[in-house]
Amino acid sequence: MAIERISEAEYAVMEILWGEAPLTASQIAGRLEETRDWSLQTVKTLLSRLAGKGAVSHERDGRRFLYAPILEKSDYVGAESGRLVDRLFGGRAGPLFAHLAEREKLSDADIAEIEALIREMKS
Repeated sequence: MAIERISEAEYAVMEILWGEAPLTASQIAGRLEETRDWSLQTVKTLLSRLAGKGAVSHERDGRRFLYAPILEKSDYVGAESGRLVDRLFGGRAGPLFAHLAEREKLSDADIAEIEALIREMKS
């Protein structure tokens, strides 16, 4: 099953739900108010879009709805990573790592982690 792309705004809502669920739209808006200047209606619109994409579920709880993620964060990150590698690096991870290394975006800790992953994959 293909995972639909999620906008940056939708991703902010998903981050909240991945961390804690179920939540109401008001609770989500409250958690976002420190970083985003969004109205409750904006959050409800984003939740509606996410439900349409199959990323969240909603369940009636009295006069309100409780929202919870259906889409796992790891599944979404994996799909997005794959799209990035496909689009920018012809589907090959090697050129991605080379690009990051050339731009000095890999710390010694990053390199050690990659080396450990490669050793694990080989065994």
